[in-house]
Amino acid sequence: MAELWDGLIWPTAWIVIKIVGIVIPVMLFVAYLTYFERKVIGAIHLRKGPNVVGPFGLLQPIADGIKLFLKETIIPASANRGVFIIAPCVTFILALVAWAVIPFDHGMVLANINVGILFLFAISSLGVYGILMAGWASNSRYAFLGALRSAAQMVSYEVSMGFIIITVLLCVGSLNLSDIVMAQKNIWFVVPLFPMAVIFFVSTLAETNRHPFDLPEAEAELVAGYNVEYSAMTFALFFLGEYANMILMAGMTSVLFLGGWLPPIDVLPFNWVPGPVWFALKIAFCLFIFIWVRATFPRYRYDQLMRLGWKVFLPISLAAVAIVAGILVAFDLTPVMG
Repeated sequence: MAELWDGLIWPTAWIVIKIVGIVIPVMLFVAYLTYFERKVIGAIHLRKGPNVVGPFGLLQPIADGIKLFLKETIIPASANRGVFIIAPCVTFILALVAWAVIPFDHGMVLANINVGILFLFAISSLGVYGILMAGWASNSRYAFLGALRSAAQMVSYEVSMGFIIITVLLCVGSLNLSDIVMAQKNIWFVVPLFPMAVIFFVSTLAETNRHPFDLPEAEAELVAGYNVEYSAMTFALFFLGEYANMILMAGMTSVLFLGGWLPPIDVLPFNWVPGPVWFALKIAFCLFIFIWVRATFPRYRYDQLMRLGWKVFLPISLAAVAIVAGILVAFDLTPVMG
């Protein structure tokens, strides 16, 4: 019995505890990101934002969640029921699964695998399937057009994102996310690779279908894009999935370019602050820029969006891979992993 406990039951229980320890804070973060977004946009518009439900409107996300939970789920008569219901679940689950490899501090990671960045890239690519399934299963022209746009957009910007990740990997010599953070002990990669960081961040905006690239759910022409036929909890899952993806992309930007859990300078009092707090602050900073962009910029036209991805970002990121590799070899800066 002791062997069974030590060999199977306790390790399994410990993994479940760690998963719950990641999922619950992420879900709370997602709920309060909606509040944060409405407050920031309110401030930019010179108004108050949510301020009625609870002190300073802090219970507004919970009220919205309860409202969506109690609504009736309406499935269109012409929809493919199975695929229609699975699609939002796919989107939401993939947004959570990706957090398994994100390091919150040194050694504080659920799965410290050697190909962590490839895992993240693969999971973010799979997000397209949930949206395509939703658009197809809804049996609505608006939804299908939104899903097609979304798939084309996400695939287009993933190409340049991949090349930019390669520039970071060239500087580190490892695909492990903890190694990528530790390689930034002396200088964050945002300094030497600043143009790459900017292109990566803009690509994450397109990858998460956020303003100014929210063409798939352009209210003016497509009603609500791929989730036009969704209501109640199925709609809430899409909503949560989108915001969880935003937080994930902010986390990726923090790990790759902003030094993850490392303090800005390794001196007192900065290095007294725990690593997860620095990591959360960096994610919050990236999310603030997400929201700031939404409140400030107009939406791109579809042809402009595609032109930016294929004719601007792709050549620049390809050139960056060659330039970074050339500089590392020329000045003998290539990393040596033990």
